[in-house]
Amino acid sequence: MTRVWQAAPVVSLVALAATWGRDIGIVVVVLVAVLLAAAVLAAVHHAEVVAHRVGEPFGSLVLAVSVTVIEVSLIVTLMLSGGDEAATLARDTVFAAVMITVNGIMGLSLLLGARRFTFVHFNAEGTGGALATVAALAALTLVLPTFTTGEPGPEFTGGQLAFAAVASLSLYAAFVVTQTVRHRDFFLPVTKEGEPLAEDEHADPPTDREAVTSLVLLLLSLVAVVGLAKVESPAIESGVLAAGLPLSFVGVVIALLVLLPETIAAANAARRERIQTSLNLAMGSAMASIGLTIPTLAVASIWVPTPLHLGLGPTQIVLLGITTIAAVLTVVPGRATRLQGTVHLTLLAAFLYFSMAP
Repeated sequence: MTRVWQAAPVVSLVALAATWGRDIGIVVVVLVAVLLAAAVLAAVHHAEVVAHRVGEPFGSLVLAVSVTVIEVSLIVTLMLSGGDEAATLARDTVFAAVMITVNGIMGLSLLLGARRFTFVHFNAEGTGGALATVAALAALTLVLPTFTTGEPGPEFTGGQLAFAAVASLSLYAAFVVTQTVRHRDFFLPVTKEGEPLAEDEHADPPTDREAVTSLVLLLLSLVAVVGLAKVESPAIESGVLAAGLPLSFVGVVIALLVLLPETIAAANAARRERIQTSLNLAMGSAMASIGLTIPTLAVASIWVPTPLHLGLGPTQIVLLGITTIAAVLTVVPGRATRLQGTVHLTLLAAFLYFSMAP
């Protein structure tokens, strides 16, 4: 099986090179979808190898940052080729990432963990700090543009966008320092008594060589995931339009594909009673999606002619507000049941439904 995970990224990249920028038929679309799924599973495998080697919270940080860097590249590429129709692409993708991570990944992890262990336990201090950072980032970059008056429409002025970029990067950097240096223990898996949970004793950590190999294959897998998702996007767009759905839903579909490796990794951690690892993935991904995307887009906007509409609409702002309140109430006790998981998954379902039927 190890050879399969090593071969999948290479085969997927070969397929990406063969199909990039070309019109493909239905048979090739299906083959690309199969290879996309293989690349996703390979990314999960190699991310878990790296995470096992470096330990928490560095392991979850590796996957979150890797996915986000490539996601940013995809957004910029689509904006360059999409014209004015891509003005809301960044907003739709980032908002979808926040809703999928905070409601989808967190809700699924809580539900899976609670079904097996009745209660799931995590460090409320670390998770609460991460949630506060996500809420601040989302409000500064996705809500404020709707209400500012410097530019017509949900758009920042140049100075406002520069401030939002600096603020986003500063908040993200502060969180990373807190998570990995200052208060690393806040982000480690805990027992029912709140003590740090020992690492799995049945599996020896991989060697340095194995970890480096998996890190390289992880990055290749993520490139393949995003690239093949881009190749599939015309077929997805045609399917979305044929179904009578708004064009903005394409961004939601692509966000779902890009975040699939983190979703599977978080679900696997939840089944092993490592709920803190799952929450690190969820919050870290939401935070990186904003904290790295907005500064990059601020720089890219210097030469990208496409308008950058970041402000959310009324329905999206309501969903973000409800999600924030529900997440705070979930995180504060430091433990959760299936109910909290069900609440967050219901909010994800509401987001998906109103994205399809605004």
